[in-house]
Amino acid sequence: MDIGSRTIKCVLLNGHSMIDYRIADTGTDPIGNARRMMNGLNHDTLFATGYGRHLAREFFNCSILTEIKAFAQGSVFYYPGCQTVIDIGGQDCKVIRIANDRVEDFEMNDRCAAGTGKFLEVMAHTLGYPIDKFGVEALAATDTVTINSMCTVFAESEVISLIARGENPPSIARGLHQSIVNRIMAMLGKTGYGDMIVFAGGAAKNSCLVDMLEKKLSKKLYIPEEPQIIGALGAALSSNNKKEEG
Repeated sequence: MDIGSRTIKCVLLNGHSMIDYRIADTGTDPIGNARRMMNGLNHDTLFATGYGRHLAREFFNCSILTEIKAFAQGSVFYYPGCQTVIDIGGQDCKVIRIANDRVEDFEMNDRCAAGTGKFLEVMAHTLGYPIDKFGVEALAATDTVTINSMCTVFAESEVISLIARGENPPSIARGLHQSIVNRIMAMLGKTGYGDMIVFAGGAAKNSCLVDMLEKKLSKKLYIPEEPQIIGALGAALSSNNKKEEG
């Protein structure tokens, strides 16, 4: 189980085969929502990761592991030999470098909402776009309006000012996406990265972020069919490994 700031994800494994997965909003009652999510999912062992992992350990009496390890393990499961993981989650973004299927280094921004899913949600709302169309509109823009602030509060004010000056909304949207890409590239510069890069988390569904990152890196990104469940998958694999060791 991965109890994130925005969504809860759970993955059910039988050995190394995925039987089922579920995604729900975290809401204001993460434990209650997690319990409802697991209705009908019979399991022997449970591992939890994400922001709510300590809460899960208290209420479900389960083992926990960090998001860094969970995302690394989930990514390696999908893409054996992967060297780098980019995850843009609801309240943080992280870059993980992997060597020999193990975490070698990582960078994480969890001190503010800059460059996160929350940042994207706020900016999409400010520009009047549904979040699932935000990347599409930004990708279709013919030019880019530079955004000077990465702080969500200041960036929102900057966007409102740009709208008032008559700037084209898709161009502003593209500039916001570019600011996130710039932040990810700075993090990658600190960790280093390999040729096989996995893009996980809900933001991996954003077509503009994918396009911009691939062009900036001059590499194809590897994106799981459902990128939101990679952390939960990594937790399930840890649970599975513990059962095998026992």
